[in-house]
Amino acid sequence: MRVLVAGATGAVGRQLVPCLEAAGHEVVGISRRGPRPVDVLDAEAVRRAVAEAAPDAVVHQLTDLGGADGAANDRVRVEGTRNLVDAAREAGVRRIVAQSISWAYAPGDAPADESVPLDPTEEPPRSRIVAGVRALESAVAELPEAVVLRYGILYGPGTWYAPGGAVAAALAGDPGARFLGSTAADGSVGSFVHVADAAEAAVRALGWPPGAYNVVDDEPAPGHAWLPVLAEALGVPAPGRTEGRAPWARGAVNTRARTLGWAPARPSWRTGFADQGR
Repeated sequence: MRVLVAGATGAVGRQLVPCLEAAGHEVVGISRRGPRPVDVLDAEAVRRAVAEAAPDAVVHQLTDLGGADGAANDRVRVEGTRNLVDAAREAGVRRIVAQSISWAYAPGDAPADESVPLDPTEEPPRSRIVAGVRALESAVAELPEAVVLRYGILYGPGTWYAPGGAVAAALAGDPGARFLGSTAADGSVGSFVHVADAAEAAVRALGWPPGAYNVVDDEPAPGHAWLPVLAEALGVPAPGRTEGRAPWARGAVNTRARTLGWAPARPSWRTGFADQGR
């Protein structure tokens, strides 16, 4: 299969391209940087890139997280996805696999499966984040063979959670550390996934039925459980435990993806945090 990877130089994209090639696919990668620079917010540039690639499928791994600017990332989700979907449709592409997130679900007590609706909140900034996710998933669904991968919090090479990254700096007390997330050791539950496992899911998703899939590890956990383990792996101080929990911070389950053959090579952050360079 000829696959166009949009966001080929990102944390997942760098893992994904060689995985696709190893699986026998022909890969064309585009990103803002690299040999094929394309600004996803430039609709005409995206249209040309997709037309020239003439792919059988598109894999959308586009983000704008380098500056830890949530509004910029939301714009990529909304406008960038719109441009990519329009270009794919014009090029006759039927199948798209797109990166989404697993923490946009409505509040609840248990980890969410894919039947849980997206959060209807009207309170910013979460309302803006969820609106971007909703726009991304809605646009992608316009193609007849659309697969949405709702990733957990990404860790591993190239992420904020890697050794020497922004989270390590924040835990070490650097006031200039910038990332989108929390270092509160409270009861808010999150689900993680290593970037290599996220990439493997994207390869497999080229053959999955249309729909949404949580791509997370096997152990949703509160901040007071995972933060000390991360801090130890990064060699920085662990924050003190605090009370409270964001109602929407419930984690997610990966049962649906597992039934189709995907399983995380790093099933838990407990061992995965210390294994981030691999």
